[in-house]
Amino acid sequence: MWGGRFAQGPSAIMREINASIPFDKVLWRQDIAASKAHVAMLAACDIVTDGDAEAIIDGLEQVAAEYERDGVPEDWDLEDIHMTTEARLAELIGPVAGRLHTARSRNDQVATDFRLWTRDAIEEAIAGLEALQRALVTRAGEHADSIMPGFTHLQTAQPVTLGHHLMAYYEMTARDISRFSAARERLNQCPLGSAALAGTGFPIDREMTAQALGFAAPTANSLDSVSDRDFALDYLAAASQCALHLSRLAEEFVIWASQPFGFVRMPDALSTGSSIMPQKKNPDAAELVRGHAGRIVGCQMALMVTMKGLPLAYSKDMQDDKPPVFEAASLLRLCIAAMVGMVADATFRTDRMREAAELGYATATDLADWLVREADIPFREAHHITGAAVKLAEKKGVALEALSMDELKEIDGRIDDRVYKALSVEASVAARNSHGGTAPDEVRKRVAQARRALEMEA
Repeated sequence: MWGGRFAQGPSAIMREINASIPFDKVLWRQDIAASKAHVAMLAACDIVTDGDAEAIIDGLEQVAAEYERDGVPEDWDLEDIHMTTEARLAELIGPVAGRLHTARSRNDQVATDFRLWTRDAIEEAIAGLEALQRALVTRAGEHADSIMPGFTHLQTAQPVTLGHHLMAYYEMTARDISRFSAARERLNQCPLGSAALAGTGFPIDREMTAQALGFAAPTANSLDSVSDRDFALDYLAAASQCALHLSRLAEEFVIWASQPFGFVRMPDALSTGSSIMPQKKNPDAAELVRGHAGRIVGCQMALMVTMKGLPLAYSKDMQDDKPPVFEAASLLRLCIAAMVGMVADATFRTDRMREAAELGYATATDLADWLVREADIPFREAHHITGAAVKLAEKKGVALEALSMDELKEIDGRIDDRVYKALSVEASVAARNSHGGTAPDEVRKRVAQARRALEMEA
């Protein structure tokens, strides 16, 4: 491959450290597609003959059929997917295969293939997140009225609805999709034709290859084209943020499935048992989603550190760009699929949720709001009065609404019988009808908007 420059072949150590075929073989579809686009352009520009281009394209299609049927062979002497494909092409069609590499380098070749692969991974992530959104929206619509405790510091704060809680994750996934979409837009320029680093003297048509491969345009600077891995870092940044959101949702399920909460029964298909304790039903899928988030974030950090000090243009360090992206994409695919199944098939125990919402004095803020609204008391004073009421209820071991009117009036004489209408969890939830609030009507409104955005049937 290296021609006449070297008197001896590489040592066994060099051969092993240099070979990327064990992992970059997954790029074979992108490599075949880019090679076909490249040779078609060479023929259109009269750089190779139509006959040679036809032979090369036919040969590439035969190589692709072999890869599809048998997998990609791993010959470490050939280093990577690019030389593996070119060598097999030469076996099939002879010396004319050597014309394929005219006006390109492995530098622009791998940059193009990797962009194509990452673009596919982005589209896969977006499709998976849209499936998760459909599951969230469906369950949120079912539970727009289902009351549960809302938490801060994992302490009961105010009553909310389960539908509202689930729609919070819809909003997170919407932002995830926007990040992946922005990353796709930025990467959608074609490096092919930049050659090793300086461009080429052949009269190529880079617009043609860019269009053939679905790119918006060719890249504008050949040095940047072969050395840029921003697109991979953009993907990993979006994947990391997405993984954090999935991990938070997974943690909710882990907590809710525990016996002290009992808010949810996990699907059997996404749970495991214990080798010694027959009663156990462990939320292992959720825990692994939570754990995989750390690995995905680690992949982002690995590539950032690899790229942090590289001069222009290409350096061999950049061979290590692909494993973190491939690993993150594989993990993210699993995590999204697991959470789709979890949301869609979990059984929510709304009776337990409602009971929990009545504990912890979740309607205390409603008492303070009532004092402001009905007794014209400044909020800070109302907050103090409500705190005294909570202290008394806690001392007596009863809910706020269980305090008698005499007891409430003893705390503050401006309280009257109307206050009881504000102290139920239903009244509390219904009162939160500001835009984006937890009131069932607001939840249903947002669910309807989301269904339209996802083009779900009514």
